[in-house]
Amino acid sequence: MSDVPWDLIDRPSVAAAQAGPLVDTFGRAVTYLRVSVTDRCDFRCVYCMAEHMTFLPKQDLLSLEELDRLCSAFVQRGVRKLRLTGGEPLVRRDVMTLFRSLSRHMETGQLEELTLTTNGSQLARHAADLAACGVKRINVSIDTLDVAKFRAITRWGELSKVLEGVKAASAAGLKVKINAVALKDVNEHEIASMMEWAHGEGHDLSLIEVMPLGEVGEERVDQYLPLSDVRARLQERFTLTDIDYRTGGPARYVEVKETGGRLGFITPMTHNFCEGCNRVRVTCTGTLYMCLGQDDAADLRAPLRASKDDGLLQRAIDEAIFRKPKGHDFVIDRRTRQPAVSRHMSTTGG
Repeated sequence: MSDVPWDLIDRPSVAAAQAGPLVDTFGRAVTYLRVSVTDRCDFRCVYCMAEHMTFLPKQDLLSLEELDRLCSAFVQRGVRKLRLTGGEPLVRRDVMTLFRSLSRHMETGQLEELTLTTNGSQLARHAADLAACGVKRINVSIDTLDVAKFRAITRWGELSKVLEGVKAASAAGLKVKINAVALKDVNEHEIASMMEWAHGEGHDLSLIEVMPLGEVGEERVDQYLPLSDVRARLQERFTLTDIDYRTGGPARYVEVKETGGRLGFITPMTHNFCEGCNRVRVTCTGTLYMCLGQDDAADLRAPLRASKDDGLLQRAIDEAIFRKPKGHDFVIDRRTRQPAVSRHMSTTGG
């Protein structure tokens, strides 16, 4: 645990105050930070984790106070959107304390959006508190509306509990976007019906291609479904019109005439979206990944703990952003059948 008192966390250092916005060597401004607050999850989704995972010792994780200070350091440098992820962020004990503290940046206007990605399992009991913290919208991962299939995909999940959480979020005034990973021979034939359900409930839906991250006990070659194929099939039944709508992430959206809703495509495999990347990710141990599809990383925990002042931390952030690559190297290797990146998605943060 950090011994930095909470009343010191919100004091920007001289270095931070003098430093400008975070811009990489390709001229891309980093304005979006995704922070994993835990690598633990109460699901074991087949494309994300192995069924029997070894999680990090609790002492390796940044404390909530340290996470607050780290996020605030990025906000001081121009990050305007902050997303908390996991694992499953809502299984972290007292995580709402972090949301409440970070919401102060919304009040000052430095932060435009505070949000999270969740599997929805704990959402029913936290939805009202999230709304009270200034959270306006959230992403909920649901890959199927078939109860048995949902259990098979998540290994441990209960669809009814997740749908209860989605209803609670909507009742609390949160805008919900549904995220679904497109899985060959698993949910590919129900994508249209999922879209109709989501739009009927007033939710956007984003489809995501399987990403080759970590050993999960499944063959990604068998899981991979190109979203170009999915879009072609949908266009046989629906009228899809490209629109300029953006949420700050990599999704490219279409409007579906027949449902009146929006459908997003996140395509790290079939269409590299790196040219406009404005994102970096920090893990629950304070490791900064400048690219989801690269192994290069920077340790922010050491400078964070070395001084109560943020000077060392800001220098470490600057050095890391300077190394942000032009693009990722995602590929599903059909020869070796090995993941492109060895770490699991739950380690980096969704």
